[in-house]
Amino acid sequence: MTSMQLNAEIYKTMGIIAEDESLLKQALKYLKKLAAKKKDESLMSEQEFYDNINEAIQQVKRGEVYVMNPGESLDDFLDRVN
Repeated sequence: MTSMQLNAEIYKTMGIIAEDESLLKQALKYLKKLAAKKKDESLMSEQEFYDNINEAIQQVKRGEVYVMNPGESLDDFLDRVN
């Protein structure tokens, strides 16, 4: 079955149970469980997020930063730091 066919079948089945709130809640609960199994690799964990922030703070403390000069355009700044 193709993705499009699977989606159509899911929506058809959802239409059948659409009037039954209890069944819809069960379906939602199960779909959320399935969705949780699929990990988005583009997301970082909470710990990774805070580690990145702490590393950035340490870089600032060590003076490892670039600052735009007054009146400098973003293009000029990017050219200068690259």
